[in-house]
Amino acid sequence: MSTSRSNAWLNRNILFISLSAFFADSGYQIVIAGLPIFLVLSLKAPAYIFGIAMGLAYGIGAIFAYAGGRLADRYGRKKMAILGNSLIPILSFTGFFSNPVSAMAVFNAGWWARNFRTPARRAMQSDASSKKNRAKAFGFLNALDIGGGMTASALLIIFLYMRMQFSGIFLFSIIPLAASTFCLALVNVRKRANAAVRGKKDSVIKEKKNLDIFYGVLIATALYGFTSYSLGFPIITIAERSSSILGVLGYAIMMAVSAFSGFYLAKRRLSKVKSLAILGYMAAGMGSLMFGLSYLLGYGVYAFYVAAFVIGISIGSIETFEPTIVSLISSVKRQGSGMGMLSTSRSIGLFAGNIIMGLLYTVSPFYSYAYATAVAFAAGIILLASSRKASI
Repeated sequence: MSTSRSNAWLNRNILFISLSAFFADSGYQIVIAGLPIFLVLSLKAPAYIFGIAMGLAYGIGAIFAYAGGRLADRYGRKKMAILGNSLIPILSFTGFFSNPVSAMAVFNAGWWARNFRTPARRAMQSDASSKKNRAKAFGFLNALDIGGGMTASALLIIFLYMRMQFSGIFLFSIIPLAASTFCLALVNVRKRANAAVRGKKDSVIKEKKNLDIFYGVLIATALYGFTSYSLGFPIITIAERSSSILGVLGYAIMMAVSAFSGFYLAKRRLSKVKSLAILGYMAAGMGSLMFGLSYLLGYGVYAFYVAAFVIGISIGSIETFEPTIVSLISSVKRQGSGMGMLSTSRSIGLFAGNIIMGLLYTVSPFYSYAYATAVAFAAGIILLASSRKASI
């Protein structure tokens, strides 16, 4: 199918890129969802250690994301995407270490490879779709991406029920991760998408009218990063109140709602900027508030699941509209750099956000979620203020 046909938005490249996302998340999300249980409940590490470790994963990951985006524009997006994707399985060996520091070091190495890959893969998705269908393409990517997370959650629940060792659980993730890299290799890259920009002073954003929107998104996503805690914290909250399996189930709910909401919203004729601010950032704040109040008032697991539902809507909106907006206002040759700057902005916020969340969580989970609520609403307000004249 050709991208020139307005109705045929789901072409071969979009399908394989999205399938790669599905298999990638089916693999490393097993580790992501199992990691807080492994560290806090199995290795008995305090919650702030998990927060610091995830902060470093995202913080240093910002450097890898920026480099990945720049190198994708210079040497080819497919090459950099495959390189980063092929190194993610390093984190599959996390469960072989009984020392929390060593375990997180191995996890971070694979996570940084994932950060390196993400801007290139997003740029490939942008290249494979027309501007008219860009939101649908990223909504579909997010749906399969999150679908992989749901698959990983289901597998993790089964493995925990079978009482498997974490070393074996995490090692299983290598299989879908290998399938993910294979799918990327099947993508046909157009020459225009791989045109090198070495020696050219081509700006990421060519039109001045879009600068306010671009920087507004970068500032908002960085600020959102300060509240976008690792979803391991809700898993810990639910697991401590009930059981590890019910904690992972809460994670699966967030993933499921995210997949359906992102794809559904992408097909609506909505303002992408306003949807990102309200249904993305502000909804995340509302979900965090519900988590905090549910903990403070001693509600049962079902209240946490309602909060997880709201957070799922926010994740779907953010993962669909953030890259869509950046792809629409970035120059064609600098899509990788634009996506790299987006990932870097989020990672900078996540560096501090997870550390702050971890420290506050040690005092009381309510304080951590209250902090997340305030900053998420601030991110939404800043984005709305910086893009009042936006037509996107």
